[in-house]
Amino acid sequence: MKWANMSPLFVTVVSVLFALSVSGSLGSDTSSFIQPFNDCIHSRGKAGFYQGSVDVTESGGKCMNWSEVPGVTSRYPGKGLGDHNFCRNPDGRIRPWCFFRNERGRIDWGYCDCKQGSMRLQGGRSRLEGAVEVYLNGVWGSICSNSWDDRDAAVVCKQLGQGFKGSARVSALSRLGFSTVHWQAVECSGEEGDLLQCPKTVWNGGQCSQRQAAAVTCRPQEEDAGFVPVRLSGGSSQYEGRVEVYHSGQWGTICDDQWDDSDAEVVCRQLGLGGMARAWVGAFFGPGSGSVVLDEVRCTGNELSIEQCPKNAWGEHNCAHTEDAGVACTPLTDGSVRLVGGAGGFEGRLEVYYGGKWGTVCDDGWTDTNSQVVCRQLGYRSGESVSSVRFGESLGPILLDDVSCSGKEPAITHCTKKEWLKHDCTHTEDVAISCNPERTGPGVPTSLPIRLVGGENTHEGRVEILVGSQWGTICDDGWTDRDAEVVCRQLGYSGLAKARNMAYFGEGQGPIHVDNIKCTGVERSLSDCIKQPFGMHNCRHSEDAGVICNYGQQHDGVLSEAKEAAVCGLRPAHTRQKRIIGGQNSLRGGWPWQAAIRLRGSQSDGRLVCGATLINSCWALTAAHCFKRYGNSSRLYKVRVGDYHTLVPEDFEEEYAVEKIVLHGRYHSHGNDYDLALVRMSGRGGACVSLSHHVLPVCLPARRERAPRGTGNCYITGWGDTGRAYSKTLQQAAISVLGKRECELHFAGTFNKRMLCAGAPSDDHRRVDSCRGDSGGPLVCERPAGGGWVIYGVTSWGHACRLHDSPGVYTKVSAFLPWIKKVTGQ
Repeated sequence: MKWANMSPLFVTVVSVLFALSVSGSLGSDTSSFIQPFNDCIHSRGKAGFYQGSVDVTESGGKCMNWSEVPGVTSRYPGKGLGDHNFCRNPDGRIRPWCFFRNERGRIDWGYCDCKQGSMRLQGGRSRLEGAVEVYLNGVWGSICSNSWDDRDAAVVCKQLGQGFKGSARVSALSRLGFSTVHWQAVECSGEEGDLLQCPKTVWNGGQCSQRQAAAVTCRPQEEDAGFVPVRLSGGSSQYEGRVEVYHSGQWGTICDDQWDDSDAEVVCRQLGLGGMARAWVGAFFGPGSGSVVLDEVRCTGNELSIEQCPKNAWGEHNCAHTEDAGVACTPLTDGSVRLVGGAGGFEGRLEVYYGGKWGTVCDDGWTDTNSQVVCRQLGYRSGESVSSVRFGESLGPILLDDVSCSGKEPAITHCTKKEWLKHDCTHTEDVAISCNPERTGPGVPTSLPIRLVGGENTHEGRVEILVGSQWGTICDDGWTDRDAEVVCRQLGYSGLAKARNMAYFGEGQGPIHVDNIKCTGVERSLSDCIKQPFGMHNCRHSEDAGVICNYGQQHDGVLSEAKEAAVCGLRPAHTRQKRIIGGQNSLRGGWPWQAAIRLRGSQSDGRLVCGATLINSCWALTAAHCFKRYGNSSRLYKVRVGDYHTLVPEDFEEEYAVEKIVLHGRYHSHGNDYDLALVRMSGRGGACVSLSHHVLPVCLPARRERAPRGTGNCYITGWGDTGRAYSKTLQQAAISVLGKRECELHFAGTFNKRMLCAGAPSDDHRRVDSCRGDSGGPLVCERPAGGGWVIYGVTSWGHACRLHDSPGVYTKVSAFLPWIKKVTGQ
C-alpha cells in the first residue's frame, strides 16, 4: 500500500475519520490513577510529537511496525517513525495513532489507547500506597507478586512523579474481587521510565506466590542531613522576625501552613536564642521577596535544625508571601508567662518566670479579665479561666497571688498583686487558662465546624462549614483529593478520601463561604487551607464541593459473593428509596447494568444519545430509534458503563468502543414497532466489559414471562429530562406497568402485543414518565422471592412528556428473546 498511489477517495475518508475523532475524549479521570502517558493524551514530546511506548489502538488492535507500511516513513521524515510499532502523530494530529490489521486482515488505522500501561494504586490508606493495577487492552488488572522487589516499586513510584521512591509490598488477591491478573512476573532494573519498559512474563493461568498481588508504598525523597542557614528579618529586634532559609544559593521564606510554636522553638534553638518561642503567621513581620522555599513544616520541637522537621520537598508549596511564617524568640525576663500541660501553647496551667525559676499563680481573686491580659501577652486574641485539674499539678513554687487586672495592661506584671512568693495557697488552687487559638495576626480560625450533607451515609456528602452562625458550602474550584483528605481527617475518618465536585451530592441552599481551597493533604484542619476571605467567590451552588471518606472500604455483600460467569440482576439492597419526571437521584452503583450510548468526537465526554442496558459482558440492549439521527455506523459511538454523575469520572467508570450495532430487521424509522437494537462492545474471547460490583448485567425475562402489574417493584432509570433540565446524575423513578386494555385506550391503533406501557395509574396523581434523553433505557422489575432484577421493557415512545394522563411506551423484551439470543449467540 503506497501512500503516493492512494486514491483521493481513500485520503478523503481518512481525513473525515480524523475529523470525526479528533475531539474525542478518553472519558476517564486521569487524576485518579498514575498516568505515565499524559504526553500521549496531549501529544507532547520532542518538537511537539509523541515519543512514548503505547502500541495498542482504542479498539484493541496491536499496532503494526511503521516500516511494514510502504512509503509512510519517507512521507514523514524525522517524525519518530522507524523500525518499531509505537504510536506516533507524525502529521501533527491532536492524538497519536498507528496502523493495524483489522479482522479481515486489511491494513487499517486507529487512534491509540492512551490509557494503555497506566497504573493505579488500590486499597491503600493513602494515594501513595496500595496494590498495583495496570491498564492493558481495555481492562484493569493486577500483577503477581512473584519476584516483586524494591526495583519494581521504584519504577511504579517514579511514574507517580519526580521526588518519590518506593518500597515493594504485597496484597492478598482475594481483596481485589473480580480483578484480572495481567503479568506473572516483572523484572525491572529500577532505571526504567515506566513499567511497560521492564522485562515481564505474561500471566498464563499459573499460581501467584502465596496468592498475593504486587503492591507498593511511595514516599518523598529525604533531604540531605546538613544544617541550612536561617535568619530573622523584618522584626523590631534581633529576637523576632520573618523566618528566612538559605537554599540553592538564595534566601527564601517559609509558608505558614501548619506553622506553630513547636516550629518556632526549633528555629530559636538553631539561632542560639533562648527564651520563649512563639510562632507568627500571615506575614506578621511583613511579606518577604524571592522564593517560598518550604511549606507544611511540622516540627515536634525536639529537632536541632529546621531541615530535620517533616515538611514538603524544597520549593513545593501553594502559598504567597502574604503567608510568610515568623517567630519571636523572646528572652526570659521576670514576668514572662507560659501555659503548661495542654494540647498546645494556647492552653494549660499558668506559669510565670521570676528569679531564674518558673512558678504558678494562685487563683484567689482571679477573673476572666486577668486571663484576657495573659492571653494577649502570649499573642492570642482572647481567653478564659478553666479548671487546672486536667493539666496536672505543679512541683515548683507559687509565685503570685491576689492578682487583679483592669484589662488594659500589656502584661501580668502591670496588674496589682501581692509581692513575689507571698501567698496562702496550695497547688490545688493554681490558675489555668484556655486562650482562643486564633492569633492576633491576620488569618482565619484554626478550626471550623464542618459537616457532610446529602450523602448516602454518614461518611460522604456535600461539605458545609459554619461561619458567622450560618452553614454554607465550598466552591469546587481547584477541589482535589488532597482537600478531601483534610476534611475526612478533621471528621475522624482515617481511610482513603475522594473529592467530588459539580454538586455531586446536590446543591446547597445557604451562602457559598469559600473558594479556591488549597490543601496539600497533611493539614490538621480545613481552615489551614483557606487562602482568601470568606464570601469571596465566583461560583454557583452547581459547583458545590463534596467528599467521600473511607472510600472503597464498604462493598455490597451480595455482590462480593457472586461469580462473574453467573451474575445477573443483582444490585445493592438500599433501604432509602429515591425517585426522570417524578423521580430523584438514584443511589450510586444502585443500577449496575445501566449504560449510556454517547457520540464519539463531540465536545467534552461525548453527547448523550440514549440509555442502554448491559445484558452480558459484550452486549447492551437499547432502542433502534436511537440511531435515526446520526446513523448506525459503529465508529460514531461509544458505550459508557459504571456512570453516575456525567461530569465526575468514577474509579469504576469505563468507556468502550462499539464493534457493531444490530437493528431489528423489521424496524422502520417512520414507525414505532420493533424498536429494539443490540450494541456489541469491542473485546476479545467473549469478554468485553470488565465486571465489578458497580458493573453487572441485568437478567433477561423468560419467553412468556409477564411484567408484574400494578404495584410491582418496577423502576425506570436514566439521565433524561427532570422537568427542569437534563440531569447530571442518574435518575430513578418507581413506575407501574399498566394493563393491555388501559394501554390500548391511550394509544388506539398504535399499541400492539410487542409493547408495554407504564406510568402512573389513572387514579394516581403522580407525574412519572421517561422523557427525551432516557430513550433506550431500561424498565426493570424485581422478581419475587429474591429472583433478581429483570428487564421487561426498553424505553421507546409516548405522546408527550410530563403529562399526567400520558404513560410511556416500552418495547416488550420477552417478545424478542429468540432474536436477542440469535444475535448474541447465547
